[in-house]
Amino acid sequence: MDSTSSLYPLHRSKTLHLVRHAQGVHNVIGDKDYKAYMSHEYFDAELTRLGWQQVENLRKHVQECGLANKIEVVITSPLLRTMQTAVGVFGGEGYTDKVDSMPLMLANVGNSGRSAISSLNCPPIVAVELCREHLGVHPCDRRRSVSEYQCLFPAIDFSLIESDEDVLWKANERETKEELANRGKNFFNWLWTREEKEIAIVTHSGFLFHTLATFGNDCHPLVKKEITKHFANCELRSMVIVDKSMLGSDPSTTDYPGKIPPGPDIPSDVDDKKLANDDTVSGST
Repeated sequence: MDSTSSLYPLHRSKTLHLVRHAQGVHNVIGDKDYKAYMSHEYFDAELTRLGWQQVENLRKHVQECGLANKIEVVITSPLLRTMQTAVGVFGGEGYTDKVDSMPLMLANVGNSGRSAISSLNCPPIVAVELCREHLGVHPCDRRRSVSEYQCLFPAIDFSLIESDEDVLWKANERETKEELANRGKNFFNWLWTREEKEIAIVTHSGFLFHTLATFGNDCHPLVKKEITKHFANCELRSMVIVDKSMLGSDPSTTDYPGKIPPGPDIPSDVDDKKLANDDTVSGST
């Protein structure tokens, strides 16, 4: 048996398109001085001008490669920079008041200078707490109230967030790497409860790194390295996850049972004789 490959039923797999948010204002200074992440100046940091350029580049890519037509739902972390990235990459075109639909994002959210973004002709975008960045201590990783976000991003679905205020972020307690990785595994398990097979996820560097580090131990070291390497700002990588534990329950949409109508199989030579006899009988009447 060739141990370098595995075989799984197609309906027990999902394709995930993992995206790290575009450059945020906190990244610019934080990459130079890690202590800057402690500054309240960067509370719920928004995208930079370069970040929006990165969003435009990725949007063009997902449209040109056909990915925009395959994605069934977009899951986003409920922070300003991730939601800006999600609606900018996967949302509709410019919003117009003449269209009877809510915009995904209002104009100039986060001092972006951007026009409003339409919710037409794009997959639904759902905010989920499980895929947030490291919780605690860093103000840039603290979210605003859902009520405030709903005003800024009217067409994003916030129904899965239980608390209006951010009760997960604590000023003096930072989530451990192990806790983050466990939360990430819970998030991936939660994905199996959804019916969609092609899912885009817009999240954060730390969340991706520590979650993906728990995968690939049964792979070649180079494959493991490919899975776990750090994401650049606005980088997209597509991966397949497989349900080995019967977490999902959706039946296959492409499998065909065969042997229809049901009954005992007839050997081919007997079947041929039966057909010949049927032809003889039908020809004599």
